[in-house]
Order: sequence, then structure tokens, then C-alpha cells
Amino acid sequence: MKHFKLFGLSIKISCKYIVIAIWVIGVLASCNTLEKASLHGLNSGYYKLKSDTIRAQSVYLDVTDDKIDLYHHIKHQPDKKQFLTIPLNKTTDSLIFNRIVFKKQSLDVDITSILLKYRPSVYGLPAQLTSDLNFALYTGWRHDSYQIISKKDPLGKRYYKINNLGYDFGVFAGPGTASVSPFTTRNNRSDEYNGMIIQGGIAGFIELNVASFGFAVGYDYLLSQDRNIWIYNNKPWVGFIVGIALN
Repeated sequence: MKHFKLFGLSIKISCKYIVIAIWVIGVLASCNTLEKASLHGLNSGYYKLKSDTIRAQSVYLDVTDDKIDLYHHIKHQPDKKQFLTIPLNKTTDSLIFNRIVFKKQSLDVDITSILLKYRPSVYGLPAQLTSDLNFALYTGWRHDSYQIISKKDPLGKRYYKINNLGYDFGVFAGPGTASVSPFTTRNNRSDEYNGMIIQGGIAGFIELNVASFGFAVGYDYLLSQDRNIWIYNNKPWVGFIVGIALN
């Protein structure tokens, strides 16, 4: 554990935890296999269709590795015959459209961790940036937008790329640890230990493939008897949060 100051900010960082967190983020952000297995990807289901050439409507998508078949949504069920097929592999097909977007709203359930917490100054003590171990269950309302872009390679073959942008807002709660020390108790305790906390708050995410990244505002409640002298008990903090989808 390292404790130092930067621009007047007291920073307490667990190096091992930060290294592990950076490694996990790198894997989630760069691994093609995880991208293809994305739980937040464009999957078969009901969507709102918006296009420059097709009237806005509710549709059902049948998504495979090779193509996307579109079906009209009639009387709460898909039509028997698709009205449009979008090939995902390179093709010489002359099918061209300028813009087509699928939108969807859904309940989002994630396992989250606040990698960094910024704790404002209290009692005249310096603000802190901490990285204590913590986990939480997050639930929010998610908005997804998938834009299909038509492109052509140097050989004249056309292919279609899917760009996804998602965001959501919700609440989280879960356990964690926090330092109880002379600094965080205003010298009311002479030794130091990691106390168990319960954290909760609100968060907003930008969704990228498997992982979600965003900011959170929350509170920590110390479970030990030192909560009355712990300067951060039930005090607000702002954090950088990462989540992995469960649904």
C-alpha cells in the first residue's frame, strides 16, 4: 500500500489491485473473442428500426454470423417471411442503404467495481484518491443504438459494419473494504486496519462490448465499531466504475 500526495491530493493506492484492474480492462477492451461473445452485442430480438429509406417501425431481428434477417412485427409476433436481409460477410450484392439504425431499451444487471474513489476534503484534511477492494451489484435502464454502415473494400466487395453505442443509469450496492487509520480517524485510533464497508449510490455507464465504464456517486457505511470516528462514514465520494454484464 502506498500513500503519497499529488497536487495537494492525498492518494492511497494498492499497487497490486491497480495492476490487476488495468490487466482486466485491457483484456476486456482488446480481445476479439470477447467482442464476438459480447452480452451487449446485437442479438436476435425485438428492436425499433429507423432508416432514411425504410419507415420507422418495430421489427424482429434474426442475427447469425453471416447475416441479419429482418421481420415485420405484426400482432406481437414476427411475420413469417423476412422483408430484408443484411449480409455480414463481404459480398458483390448491390444492396446499398445510406443509414439504418436499430434501437432497444432493456434492464441492465452488472457486477461492478469502483476502481478509484475520490473522497473530498473533510475536517480540513486533504482529499483522498483510494483504490480499496470492492464489488457491487448494479441495476439500471439501458439504451442501445446499433448503426449499420455500408462499406466497400478495394476489390469492390461490399460489407456492413455494426457500430454500437449504449448508455444507462441506475443504482448499485455491495461490500468492500476501506482503510481505518490515524489519518482517517483524526488520530482517534493509533493502529491501522482494513475495515468492511457497505457501499451504495447511483452510476451512469457508457457501454463498450463486454465491459461498461462510467462514473458513480456513492456513500460508504463502515461496519466496525469505529464508524463513529471514521471521517468518511456516510460521506459522499465520486468514483470511476467498471461493470461486466450478467444479462
